[in-house]
Amino acid sequence: MIRRLLCAAILSIPLCGMAAAPVPPQIAARTYVFYDVQSGQTLAGQDADKRIEPASLTKLMTAYLSFKAVKEGRLRLDQTLPVSTKAWKMEGSRMFVDVKVPVRVDDLLRGMIVQSGNDACVVLAEGIAGSEDAFVQMMNAQVQKLGLTNTHYTNATGLPDPQLYTSANDLVKLSMAIMHDFPEFFPIYSIKEFTYNKIKQGNRNPLLWHDPDVDGMKTGHTESAGFNLVATSKKGGRRVISVVTGTTSMKDRGDEAGKLLDWGLAAYETPKLFSAHQAVTKAPVFKGAAEEVNIGFLAEHYVSVPRGKTGEIKQEFSVKKPLVAPLKAGQEVGVMHLTLDGQTLADYPLVVVDAVDSGSWWRRFIDTIRLWFA
Repeated sequence: MIRRLLCAAILSIPLCGMAAAPVPPQIAARTYVFYDVQSGQTLAGQDADKRIEPASLTKLMTAYLSFKAVKEGRLRLDQTLPVSTKAWKMEGSRMFVDVKVPVRVDDLLRGMIVQSGNDACVVLAEGIAGSEDAFVQMMNAQVQKLGLTNTHYTNATGLPDPQLYTSANDLVKLSMAIMHDFPEFFPIYSIKEFTYNKIKQGNRNPLLWHDPDVDGMKTGHTESAGFNLVATSKKGGRRVISVVTGTTSMKDRGDEAGKLLDWGLAAYETPKLFSAHQAVTKAPVFKGAAEEVNIGFLAEHYVSVPRGKTGEIKQEFSVKKPLVAPLKAGQEVGVMHLTLDGQTLADYPLVVVDAVDSGSWWRRFIDTIRLWFA
C-alpha cells in the first residue's frame, strides 16, 4: 500500500498546460513545492528535485523509524532509554536530557518533534540501533524503500554535513509516509508546547499558532541551510502539504509557507470524481459465471483543478475487448481519460469491480465458438 501511495506522491499532473492554470505567488525560498494529498498532484514548485540541506527536517526520518520501532514492538512508549554522554553533549536545539536520568520514549518523541531536540534524536537512535552510525544505516535503507531519490543521511539530527541532503519533493514523500503509516503519532506534530526537565519550549512551526487548519509538521535551520519548513493543512477534508527551504528568517519561512498554503487552497479545488467500488460501465464477459462485469474503480479518485472548473472536466473511457473469465477484482481492463480545456488532466486505470469466476463447461464451450467469430 505505501509503495502505491508514494508512487502517487511522485505523480505531477501537468496542470500548467491548462489555459486557465492559476499562477503561484512569488515565494522567497531556494526551493518550494505545494502538493495536494487527495489528488496526488503537485500544483506548484520551484527546483523541487534539487538537493538541499535539510537541517532539522532530517528528524522526519528519525521520527519515522522511531514510530516504526514502537509500532513493531521494539520500543514501548512507557519504556525508558539511557542517556549517553554523546547525547547529553549534543549541540544545537535540545530537550535538555540528563545523563544520569533515563527518559521515557513518549517524552523523547515529543522532545524530538516539538522541541527539535538533537539530544532526543541521539537517545532514540542509540536505543533503536545501538549507535547513531547504525541508525543512519537504517535511515538510508528506509530512503530506498520509500523511493526518496534525492536523499541521503549522515546523522539522526540534521547537523551540517556535506553528504547530508534531501529535496522538497522527497520531503513531501516522507511526510506522506509518516501520515499514512503512523496516523496514531501524527498528532504530536500539532503540539504547541512541551515541558521537560522543567524547561518549557514552544513548537518552532509558527503556522500552528496562526492558522487553525495547520496541524504539522517540522522546521529546520542551520546557517548554511537557511530556514526550512514542511507544513501540512487540512481544510474542509482536503489535505495539502507545502515545503519551503532556504528562506532567510524564521518569520519568512512561516510567511512563505503560509502564502503557499493560502494560494493553493484558494486557487484550486479537489473534487472527488469517483468513489471506491464505483462502477462506471458494464462490459460483456466470455466464459464467465456472469454475462457482464462491473468496470470502474476500487479506490477513490480526486483531481485538483482551478477553482470553478470542476463542471468542465470531460471524461472518456475505453475497455479492452474481449474480456474472458476468470476476472479478478482490481484487474486492469481499461482506462479513464480526463481532459480540461482540451488538455490531458489525468489517466486512471479502469479495473474489475466485482470478480467473475469461470462459467460452466457448456458456457465455456459456447463462448469458445463465439470468440472465433468475435
